Amino acid sequence: MIESRCGILCGQCAFKESAGCKGCANIAKPFWGEICPVKSCCEGKALAHCGQCPVFPCETLNAFAYDPKQGDNGLRLEQCRKWREEK
Repeated sequence: MIESRCGILCGQCAFKESAGCKGCANIAKPFWGEICPVKSCCEGKALAHCGQCPVFPCETLNAFAYDPKQGDNGLRLEQCRKWREEK
């Protein structure tokens, strides 16, 4: 099941329950602000997740995945690859 556009596994997110988040694939805007550039890009291209994009992984997604404070050292990129292969 696709939980997010960027490959984050929402079920493992510490904010899911406390913020009442249902995953960006199921909400209009992220709980942390008005827009998420990754979510907006995927939805603008009618993609379920970044792994379906022909320019995957792009600079925007890499910036999120390797952000020193909020990144996951590329784990979300691997998840997008897994989702892509499952189709």
